Amino acid sequence: SSDLAMVRYYMQTGTHKGLYHSLQKTLKFFQTFAMLELAHCAIGIVHTSVLVTAVQVSSRIFMVWFITNSIRQIQNEESVLLFLVVWTITEITRYSFYTFNLLNHLPYFIKWARYNLFIILYPVGVVGELMTIYAALPYVHRTSMYSLRLPNKYNVSFDYYYFLLIVMCSYIPLFPQLYFHMLRQRRKVLHGEVIVEKED
Repeated sequence: SSDLAMVRYYMQTGTHKGLYHSLQKTLKFFQTFAMLELAHCAIGIVHTSVLVTAVQVSSRIFMVWFITNSIRQIQNEESVLLFLVVWTITEITRYSFYTFNLLNHLPYFIKWARYNLFIILYPVGVVGELMTIYAALPYVHRTSMYSLRLPNKYNVSFDYYYFLLIVMCSYIPLFPQLYFHMLRQRRKVLHGEVIVEKED
């Protein structure tokens, strides 16, 4: 798995440089495969909001395929290491929680980790993602990658640079919603509070 590969790579090389390159196939496979989580939520295998899961899965797929995979110059940035470490810890905790929950044998420390570690991991992960997008901006601006200029036969223009600025700004309304959703879930699960939520 990617978590063991990350540790092994760092132990062997003593640096994070080249880490993304060594993990990229595994990372791309598992983060893309995570789209199945939407189906799991929709049919009730996992009791999580489809909307929350959709935002999380789509942002990770975007970070992997349209930022880090597409712009090789940023793959050795410390911010990439930051969000990779956060994602790894989050995934280990989350999937352990789901697995033991499905087996009806959930150890308290896994439940505790699922509903406490995010308090630090979510903001740190967001900082890593935003810093990585920010590091990508000069390369996107210089190369006009994924951009469509007028005139063209479709009579449509698209500027990936400005799109990335909009994506960065979208974290301002979206992150607090996800974060406070998790805090409400935490109170409900760990402290037994009954919380009335609007339908997503």
